Amino acid sequence: MLGTGWRPGSATLADLGRILEALVATRRWWAFGVAVVTVVAGLGIRSRTGGAFAKCAGDALYTVLVCALVVLVAPRLQPVVAAGAALGFSWAVELWQIAGVPTVLHPLFGATFNAPDLFWYVVGAVLGWCLTLGGRRDGPVRPADPDAPAEEAASAHSRP
Repeated sequence: MLGTGWRPGSATLADLGRILEALVATRRWWAFGVAVVTVVAGLGIRSRTGGAFAKCAGDALYTVLVCALVVLVAPRLQPVVAAGAALGFSWAVELWQIAGVPTVLHPLFGATFNAPDLFWYVVGAVLGWCLTLGGRRDGPVRPADPDAPAEEAASAHSRP
């Protein structure tokens, strides 16, 4: 690759490793930001509103937070898979409430089953999916040509 210029298919394993590391780091930071904003939004809604709106928003934001945590743990997952995992977890917790959640876990997982919550978890999964799309890089990232001028080499790692 040195001295020949970059061409499709000429990336080395080291180049691909650096690209993959950058993508993983970017997705983790994005997911961390989504998690923080979700917690702040949930606390804000809870402190400023009440009733059905706060409950429904809380259910949806719970699933958004789970989706962000899934991406933090496994950043290489496709956003739809992360959202599906978050939805599955949220539904499992809701269905677990039928069997009876231990009292000590009520603040985290709730105590009573409520069928409409299942819908709001879907809303949260869709929102989580949309937000995790933001942490992805669009288009292929190619390694810089070491023989190219500095400006061209710097733009090789930017979005198309």
